[in-house]
Amino acid sequence: MKIGMFTSGYRRSDVEDIFRDAKRFGYDYIELWGGRPHAYPWDLKRGQLDSLLSLWDKYEMPIRVYTPEQNEYPYNYMIGDEYQRKESIEYLKTAIEMGKALGAEYTVISAGHAGYNATRKEIWDRLQKSIRELVDHAQDKDQMILIEALTPYESNVCTSANDLCDIIEYIDSPYLGAMCDVVPPYVQNESIMSYFRKLGKNLKHLHIIDSDGASDTHLVPGEGNMPLKELVEEIHDVGYDGGATIELVTAYINEPSIYAKQAIDRLKKLTEC
Repeated sequence: MKIGMFTSGYRRSDVEDIFRDAKRFGYDYIELWGGRPHAYPWDLKRGQLDSLLSLWDKYEMPIRVYTPEQNEYPYNYMIGDEYQRKESIEYLKTAIEMGKALGAEYTVISAGHAGYNATRKEIWDRLQKSIRELVDHAQDKDQMILIEALTPYESNVCTSANDLCDIIEYIDSPYLGAMCDVVPPYVQNESIMSYFRKLGKNLKHLHIIDSDGASDTHLVPGEGNMPLKELVEEIHDVGYDGGATIELVTAYINEPSIYAKQAIDRLKKLTEC
């Protein structure tokens, strides 16, 4: 199983630090967070792309996954009026194009909170309409997108393996797959391994981190209470051969290099992967 570095925690660091650290700490690839200052979709489109590709070449560190910042201000296609929805969709269409231009295998999307007054039907109608538009664009650009389930603390739209199954089966496109962040199922007592059984070949990617079981906080392996050693053994046993990104975000933003090294060292020690 290939291990990736998530770059959100480096937002206050120089972009070259990301590639240098990924190389020296033994990561296999980068999952590039698409936010400023390093990889915001429209910044990439206006000329920032070449510098990232040159760093890929310099450090021989591929950008396997592109994950644009989404679902918070100002882009969330699940809430607001139609103008706001369309603007959010255009933003993600640009992200899909930039994922392709970066050479990433996947561009990751998710579905933000739809608001407390939205009915189940309203949520579903807006979700399938939006995902259809994004998948059609992804097909046109020949770039696969993966949809991720979020925790119930973050969203009321797509938060479980069943939710992922519903939208993937409804859209029914080879350009739409799923990914599993292990925190959402863990914090709501859902089986993590059910993602593999239910989604099968549609499950293309993982986020591996630790969790306290009571919040959406993403912790360095060994800092929470997840049985990570046994979990990774189970993942190996089912034959999963995709990537697993250690998704550290803002909890470790003060010292991203230190925690990026600690995270991969601990994961390898815990799992012997």
